[in-house]
Amino acid sequence: MPKGSPNGKILRIGHRGACGHAPENTLASIKRAITLRCSLTEVDIRRTADDELILVHDERIPPTMNGRGLVSEITLEEIRKLDAGGGQTVPTLEEALRAAGGRIGLVLELKTEGLAYDVCAIVRASGFTRPVIYASFVHEELQHIRRIDPEAKTLVLFKRLPKDPGSAAGRLQASHVGLRIDTVTKSLVSALHKARLIVFVYTVNTPAEIKKMKTLRVDGLISDFPDRI
Repeated sequence: MPKGSPNGKILRIGHRGACGHAPENTLASIKRAITLRCSLTEVDIRRTADDELILVHDERIPPTMNGRGLVSEITLEEIRKLDAGGGQTVPTLEEALRAAGGRIGLVLELKTEGLAYDVCAIVRASGFTRPVIYASFVHEELQHIRRIDPEAKTLVLFKRLPKDPGSAAGRLQASHVGLRIDTVTKSLVSALHKARLIVFVYTVNTPAEIKKMKTLRVDGLISDFPDRI
């Protein structure tokens, strides 16, 4: 059975940095995940109108940033003027890699089509030395990642859990599966492990949820509050 970490312990993975403690998808949130000694932190990637790759979760500029419109229709310079929370600006992927470099691994969630080649190129050019896992609900992007880098770690996410998630992940040659917490069962985790897949669960925040997921022997927990794991 594959393990989430070399010693078999469950991996502590920050969600959007460590967004229970700092504004999501910001450098401050990534740095908070580092201080909380997370093995990995997950961040979301989208493209701006001028082809810059930035860390933003929503398709539209969220109201909390005092802006409006689609992320894909705004330039990097324009989005930099918005407050991502606590005085933070929206970071680029390059900035996130520098902030994390040598100190924490990254789960890079590709939010839209057409990101794989540029994301891989930026990661390679950065000389990033910690683990990188490419994740997406857009399964074609994971196939592109596999073509670019046959050794890459990829995490398949499902909008709706298929009848046989292990086979679906196998067809994509994924190394990891990300399960929404309300879909996780002991039999499902066991089946995925038999298929030699590493199982991460999101978003796991309460002590009761954390305890339950540990009993189901999942490999990693993605949490807004990773310090609780």
